[in-house]
Amino acid sequence: MTIFKYDLEKLVRADHELRKITGVVDFGKIARKYVELRTIVGRKGYGLDVGIKCVFLQFYYDLSDRELESRLRDDLAFRWFCGIALENETPDHTFFCRIRTALGTRRIAQVFKNIMQKAEEKGIVRKVFTFVDSTTIKAKETTWEQRDRALKEGEETLNNENVENFSADKDARFGCKGNRKFWYGYKRHQSVDMGSGLIDKVAVTPANVSDQDGFKHICPEGGMVFGDKAYCLRPAQQEMRIHGCHSGAILKDNMRGKNRDKDRWLAKVRAPFEGIFSKIEKRARYRGLAKVQLQAFMEAIVFNLKRLVVIGSPPLFAARF
Repeated sequence: MTIFKYDLEKLVRADHELRKITGVVDFGKIARKYVELRTIVGRKGYGLDVGIKCVFLQFYYDLSDRELESRLRDDLAFRWFCGIALENETPDHTFFCRIRTALGTRRIAQVFKNIMQKAEEKGIVRKVFTFVDSTTIKAKETTWEQRDRALKEGEETLNNENVENFSADKDARFGCKGNRKFWYGYKRHQSVDMGSGLIDKVAVTPANVSDQDGFKHICPEGGMVFGDKAYCLRPAQQEMRIHGCHSGAILKDNMRGKNRDKDRWLAKVRAPFEGIFSKIEKRARYRGLAKVQLQAFMEAIVFNLKRLVVIGSPPLFAARF
């Protein structure tokens, strides 16, 4: 009887997108920073590096835990990426939840910052010009049932003052952009390095936090900041001065020093970067500010690694990380 031994290295095509990702960042080296978490996978577990790669795949392909379980079992590229041989069993959906919980928002934030730090050391990120903006994240629930409960208990309406008493997501709030765009959930604040197109900072706040107040979480250190009219207001302008930034925010029509020709130029310069927000998920996967912040970091990591592949980035991590 002939026994065939299949080599995943040969079965996954040379130009597969996951091969390109591994050419930029080594998740195994990232995992070595978190040796204290190895107990969550056990001595005979799949390994922390496998867990981190699984979380990355989940956000890269926008999969639920059960969808990821299925893809890992059947997709050769997924097995190759995670280092799971064909004859070995793959993790079930509970493993992914344990990994996310163990890593937590703080460690995922460290991974995001480490990748950006390495990109800056390689000269990819210059932080000379920065684009800032915010977008909606709708909570993982509707508010119709909560509104009915509030009315039944004598409240006149459901609002930001009482919604935490009725909602399963205690951190979410009602937000508004302009006069017509209302939603319940969170707001994602992001800064983008305009030289590389990479997301440099990302922060999540309840939806009722204004853009100018949320700017303090994403303000760069120095350089010129491009933004819409929200960032010409006092809180954002003060934050820019504190961090040594030059304002490139468009002024409101009634503000002193309004220059329409300059504002048209500013709008043209930042226009290519506004599309970045259209590629980011606008619905929360989880409940609670900390978990939604984890989601935002992971989505930024995925976006940045895709971008690094496109611009031909060299490997970010040297032999020692």
